[in-house]
Parts: sequence; structure tokens; C-alpha cells
Amino acid sequence: MTSDHPRIPLAGVIGHPIAHSRSPALHGYWLRRYGIRGHYIPMDVSPADLASVLEHLPRMGFVGVNITIPHKEAVLGIADIVTDRAALIGAANTLIFRKDGRIHADNTDGSGFISNLRQGAPRWNPADGPAAVLGAGGAARAVIAALIEVGVPEIRLANRTRPRAEAIRSDFGAKVVVSEWVQAANMLDGAALVVNTTSLGMVGKPDFRVPLDALRPGTVVTDLVYTPLTTQFLIEAESMGCTVVDGLGMLLHQAAPGFERWFGQRPEVDLATRNAVLGL
Repeated sequence: MTSDHPRIPLAGVIGHPIAHSRSPALHGYWLRRYGIRGHYIPMDVSPADLASVLEHLPRMGFVGVNITIPHKEAVLGIADIVTDRAALIGAANTLIFRKDGRIHADNTDGSGFISNLRQGAPRWNPADGPAAVLGAGGAARAVIAALIEVGVPEIRLANRTRPRAEAIRSDFGAKVVVSEWVQAANMLDGAALVVNTTSLGMVGKPDFRVPLDALRPGTVVTDLVYTPLTTQFLIEAESMGCTVVDGLGMLLHQAAPGFERWFGQRPEVDLATRNAVLGL
């Protein structure tokens, strides 16, 4: 006997902890907006349980999940198929559970970053000049892969611990030029784009203290931190005539490809979406 009721697609986000995530509000808004009968839930899963949880989710009706800290690297060893960009970045944030039972891992952070830049600074052109990137964690790797892909001629990179920056240079090649953290301010001279991928300036974290004197008016400056939405880094850059782009848009844009794959609808990232996630 067959049921007249199609299976309701389920998705969610897996992290540890996860209560702070804005993703359920975002996907929940899109599900309501497009009238889709589906659900998106937060799941707090410890590293020890990750593999067994991912094995069981497809049988429960899950079509895919987002992956966040601290599991983004570990899922590469669990997935059956890993995209080239996820392999290059060394992390995945989007899993698709295929009908044949295989887990497909991708990383949409870089494309989300570029989409946010193009929306927030439409006059930015990758060929305009070097990009200065602060930080060398997983987010930085995604950003650098995307910047190289769209044709930025040089990536200037500084991290508080230099070996992580050197590892990125060895993975991504000669376009990446590493500077000492104490010399980070010098990287901004002549840069067309400046990106903070560190947690400096985030609520509860140390302040962002890199001097911004070398910024010039018209430089595009973006911060991946979105709590607070307008960081001190962005406030100072804007006061110097720079075009500033906050970090919330990257969260919204990186979520769109997964939503489309899971629920069959390409969601729009607009002011209403931002406001829904901010609880406005």
C-alpha cells in the first residue's frame, strides 16, 4: 500500500555548540516564504558522534545538512564525494544526501563571500588590484580560493601565527604573498580589497587593532564578523571613505546553494531576508 503523502524533506545544521546559529531562522524564513513543506533544525552533535549521525540522517528523511564548527574538516573524511573546491579549502559546509545513499560534500563559503561582495560593492572589480586578507583559518582559505578563481592578481596574507599563512601559500601558489602579523598594516597600501577573516572585533573577542592609515578612499573593506553587524573595523574604514560590506550577507549567500539543492527552489537574498535573520 502506497501513501498519498510525499515525504517531507528535512535539513538542518550540525555543530557543537549550535544554539547561536542563525541558519535555522534563515532557512525557516525561506521555507515559509516559498510555501515549501519542509523543516530545518539545529543539531548539537559531538565530534565522537558525527559519523554515526550522518549515516542515519538520510534514513530519517534528511536531504542534506549544513556543517559548522568544529566539524567542517572532519566531514571530508566521512563524505563519499568531495568537490574540488571543498578539497582545496580543506573543509565542507554543505552536505547533500543523494538518492543512491552517497554523501556529497561541498564548500559554498567562497561563492557566498563573492556574492556578498558583488551585492554590497557592485563596482568592485577583481582585476582592480591586490586583496589584503587578515587571518588564515578555514574561512580565509575559502575566501582566498574564491578570490583567485575570480581573477584577483595578488593576495596579501597575514596571520597571528605565520605557519598557517605559509601553509595557505604552499596550497594556493605564488599569488599568495605572506607578511608578518606586525606588518599587516603595510599590506593595506594599494590594496583594492581588504578582508578580515579573523574573530577580532567580534562580541566577546579581542579588539581589531591593525592600523588602517594606509587605506585609501574607494577601497572595498569587508568583515566576516557579523556580531556586531557593523564592527569597529568597518566604522573606521567607512570614515576614511572606503566602501564597506558587512559579514551577514556572506552567511545568507553561502546558504542559498544548499537550500536550492535540498528544497528545489533558488532563494532570493534581499533586505527582507536580512531582516528576518536579524529578527527585525
